[in-house]
Amino acid sequence: MIETAGDTLALQNAAVSKVGSVRAVGTRAVLAELSGTQDVLALQALLLEHPLPGQLDVLAAAETVLITADSPAAARRMAARLLQLDLTAPVQRDGELVLIDTVYDGEDLAEVGQLTGLGPDGVIAAHTGQIWTVAFAGFAPGFGYMLGENQDLEVPRRSSPRTAVPAGSVALAGNYSAVYPRRSPGGWQLIGRTGARMWDLDREQPALAAPGHRVRFRAVRELVTLTPESPAQDRTAPPPATEVASGLRIVSPGLQSLIQDLGRYGHSGLGVSAAGALDRASLRRANRLVGNAPSAAAVETVAGGLSVQAVGDQVLAVTGAPAELTIETPSEDDFEPAWRTVPMATPFALLDGETLAIGAPQSGFRSYLAVRGGVDTAPVLGSRSTDTMSGIGPAPLAGGQLLAAGGEAESGVVGHPELQPDFPDTGVTVLDVVPGPRADWFDAGALASFCGQDWEVKPQSNRVGMRLQGTPLQRTRQGELASEGTVAGALQVPPEGLPVLFLADHPITGGYPVIAVVVDSQLDRAAQVPIGGKIRFRWAASPITENTTPEQEASN
Repeated sequence: MIETAGDTLALQNAAVSKVGSVRAVGTRAVLAELSGTQDVLALQALLLEHPLPGQLDVLAAAETVLITADSPAAARRMAARLLQLDLTAPVQRDGELVLIDTVYDGEDLAEVGQLTGLGPDGVIAAHTGQIWTVAFAGFAPGFGYMLGENQDLEVPRRSSPRTAVPAGSVALAGNYSAVYPRRSPGGWQLIGRTGARMWDLDREQPALAAPGHRVRFRAVRELVTLTPESPAQDRTAPPPATEVASGLRIVSPGLQSLIQDLGRYGHSGLGVSAAGALDRASLRRANRLVGNAPSAAAVETVAGGLSVQAVGDQVLAVTGAPAELTIETPSEDDFEPAWRTVPMATPFALLDGETLAIGAPQSGFRSYLAVRGGVDTAPVLGSRSTDTMSGIGPAPLAGGQLLAAGGEAESGVVGHPELQPDFPDTGVTVLDVVPGPRADWFDAGALASFCGQDWEVKPQSNRVGMRLQGTPLQRTRQGELASEGTVAGALQVPPEGLPVLFLADHPITGGYPVIAVVVDSQLDRAAQVPIGGKIRFRWAASPITENTTPEQEASN
């Protein structure tokens, strides 16, 4: 049995196992709590060498290990097994020393000096005067959580995370130091910056500072700038134009259009999230209609505006947020071009030179364009998906870009037209949630408020997470939560009290309590709620916890 938010599973044999408790995280993951970093690393090593039945991924964090399962039943069985594991085997670590030159001029340096009582110069001396050890990776590829030799620089995270932290920022949070490998959201205290490339897929070991490495920071006076990326590593700019015999030319990418498949799994130990299509059912439907394999790469686009021109005759289908689909056929003479419309969720031909335009959604937010054969791009870590958090995968589509059609058709025929579900609009969308692993950080009043109000989706939302506006939630427990693994669908609550709903490109670890997790079957629907739309959460019984709500637990 896995505990609900307020319970713990007592360790039965302390001489053998050091797993203190196991908590449910959504419907297909569990969180094992341990006594310290050494036990965390021991459990991670054991699970990687001897996976539990149904185990998909393992992620170590400060005091926990997150294990993702292939089903709720497998997650439920893992609980008892975790409490019986022997964690006494030593953990081997290579101890390589990495030197990182740093300019100490961070935005939060003065504040950290006040929080620690050391002053800015004292913070610099303390940071450079000790060896840091990378305990685990997380948050983003190349982001290593480094433990120092003392706790002189222990500081809290910011009360509200920044929406964008510059690449190369050197930061502190809790007892850890880290370097942001690329521009990303973040709530750590910024004390400096470096030009060291923390993550490079062209290296045999992509992470400069991997778990087990020792790190020394060295203060330098000159300005440090990031080394320009090589063409093979630059994934923020569109690739150079190449000749494509069969595929699509991007006439206009719209607001944002990305290449997505069903994602990359099993790389959380490198700090890499799964990414992939946010509305997985719509991606599968589009591929099914054109005769592709379900996981073939397609184009995910938001809010309409995407237009593409056929290079050679193509078979396409558009699913997801319903919109008007218009095809322009160029005139061979001086006559006006011909126009026709095609339906959603239906395979159609786009002949050489014809242009398809996707209009603004009538409801929903994201549409999916599949081409027979799939979009042919180079896979990265086994997937063609764009991960906007880490920068892994193809760059966002740009006007004039050519996309080659690949060979992932698995059927000799196309599919029949299909019905689509209703998609959310600017009204209220109800999403079922199960108690999060840290629901016990909130009392019955806060839990009731969480499900008793309509949360509005803010414009700052993206594929990393949906920022919600409403009446802030108050915690009953103060202080910092040690960074721990999390999942898509998790609802983190920063100290300001406004939840953030994690989506596919979310950081794999976080330091704010997760009050609830959207059930996996409704993540597709959540991803279709438009900016300005409203969400109301509804407690559901978790298939891997007792059949009680957190409000009932809080009142017991």
